[in-house]
Amino acid sequence: MKNIVVMTGAGMSAESGLKTFRDDNGLWEGHDVMSVASIEGWNQNPELVLDFYNQRRRQLLTVGPNEGHLALTKLESAYQVNIITQNVDDLHERAGATNVLHLHGELLKACSIKNKAHVHDCRRDILFGDTGADHEQIRPFIVWFGEGVPLLTQAAHQVTQADVIFIVGTSMQVYPAASLVEYAKPDCQVYYIDPNPQINRSLAQSSQLEVIEDSAGHAVPKLVDKLLNAVK
Repeated sequence: MKNIVVMTGAGMSAESGLKTFRDDNGLWEGHDVMSVASIEGWNQNPELVLDFYNQRRRQLLTVGPNEGHLALTKLESAYQVNIITQNVDDLHERAGATNVLHLHGELLKACSIKNKAHVHDCRRDILFGDTGADHEQIRPFIVWFGEGVPLLTQAAHQVTQADVIFIVGTSMQVYPAASLVEYAKPDCQVYYIDPNPQINRSLAQSSQLEVIEDSAGHAVPKLVDKLLNAVK
């Protein structure tokens, strides 16, 4: 059974109604990125950070997976599929995907500000003063700027095993996630799906690269059908 790794970014979820990080009217909504998505921002104004993610969490609970998310789950009938996502939403899981690695954390989880190992599901607002099992303030279970990416090594290993890679809805400009394709085997087929693709150094090194200038909701189902027909 061939191994497919799917690497997804904000564009994967945009068609579900979630705002992206880099659009002109995007996720930051007037906030400087470092004020709401960095450990320094938390230390300076935790109430602002909590309110920002509370709004994101509420929005997430009003949307559902799109055709791109749903199509990827069909691949599991014929391929080993691992999804590595930069997204903090749970839309891949809601679509039925069984192997999802969240590089940047999960919006519907919370953890202790002192110990990220103290993590629990969270579908409600988090307020300043809310504490967890260790009696410490809880925060969104998100990898902020200024923090390490603990699952990066696991993600890189998955990429080394891939026969086929999908890169969907990501600018390929945010490191270290953008460097993951460098771990691909030399003969790995890479499909890059994005309405406005940007070919960085990592992608340029791919010997078998096919760029599909289209949205996830349109292009992913077509590509999935193509690969499924190939194994019939």
